Amino acid sequence: MDDLDCDLAILGGGLSGGLIALAFAAKRPDVRLLLIEKGERPGGNHIWSFFDGDVAPQDRWLIDPLIAQRWPQGHAVRFPNFTRQLPTPYNSANSVRFSTHLAATLGDRLLTSADVTALTCDSVTLADGRTIRAGAIIDARGTGDLSALRCGWQKFVGHRLHLDAPHGIDRPIIMDATVDQIDGYRFVYLLPQDDRTIFIEDTYYSDTPDLNVPAIDARIAAYALAKGWRGEVIHREQGVLPVVHGGDFNLYWPATDPIARAGVRGGLFQPMTGYSLPDAIRFALWLVDQPLDNLAAATRARAAAHWRDGGYYRLLGKMLFGAAVPDQRWRIFARFYRLAPGLIQRFYAGRSTLADRIRILCGRPPVPIRSAMRTLWNPRT
Repeated sequence: MDDLDCDLAILGGGLSGGLIALAFAAKRPDVRLLLIEKGERPGGNHIWSFFDGDVAPQDRWLIDPLIAQRWPQGHAVRFPNFTRQLPTPYNSANSVRFSTHLAATLGDRLLTSADVTALTCDSVTLADGRTIRAGAIIDARGTGDLSALRCGWQKFVGHRLHLDAPHGIDRPIIMDATVDQIDGYRFVYLLPQDDRTIFIEDTYYSDTPDLNVPAIDARIAAYALAKGWRGEVIHREQGVLPVVHGGDFNLYWPATDPIARAGVRGGLFQPMTGYSLPDAIRFALWLVDQPLDNLAAATRARAAAHWRDGGYYRLLGKMLFGAAVPDQRWRIFARFYRLAPGLIQRFYAGRSTLADRIRILCGRPPVPIRSAMRTLWNPRT
């Protein structure tokens, strides 16, 4: 592109930035947009999965082109004391389909290998010295400064294996918590992609973001071997997601910041799980209806409302990381997964009703009472 000036510059070609660009391309094609991505292609190296209930039916058009696989038969969980199959269908999008669809839709409005070095409210400066003038800018470049927030961490390493023989798994297993409990709550996540291809992800709800990849690689290999699965690793990925259980939103996103934000950078994710896909879709479709002349204030107001609405989930996260003994955290999830499927579905979507919230907290708590009370009354946990 010879002329990079635009009406809307979107910084970051991850899930949130890409969905915003796709929403504008579909619903406001008159807006001259530019999606600016630091890497060689948008989307990075990710699988994004979601339940049918996470996305409203009228909004599915935005995510459906990115879906690589769907399991209409539902999904399952495994814990030391029970196994359960749930009927909610499950879907997976991946970064290959994401980047291909973005490139086909945006054409020369997608700028890759472009590192942003400076920002003002109406300009973007790139590492190669080019300056882009923009009527509006939205920053969707991953996490911001998390020092203002209190976080646990959901971290993972995943391997896709092509096996020598069928694996025998007919639906996703969202949590297999029958494994040894290491570094907090540990579970294995399984996505069967065909009868001989399976994605195995070793996941931890941990107190630290440290990711010992060689050790986790070895655990994944041991898990596969114990199942009798032998084959070749054909894909790897890893990640660390914040699980926010406290902090100061006004420090995380000061009111004086003149740049609009989106995605994790704006705190727009489910605090207890760290997952951002449902909120990224809702935000993109909200943003496309907003005037471009006051995006910083509008996006901050929406993010502040999301922060207030997330107080219940942060409370649960505070209990998980502050009151539960790390190698006993699985009991919280085992208890949760005995509840009604609709309640579970609304929880993941960040849409728990008042009745849901009461039900989750009712009954015998899966953490020691004294620890729970100490955690609740300590403002620093």
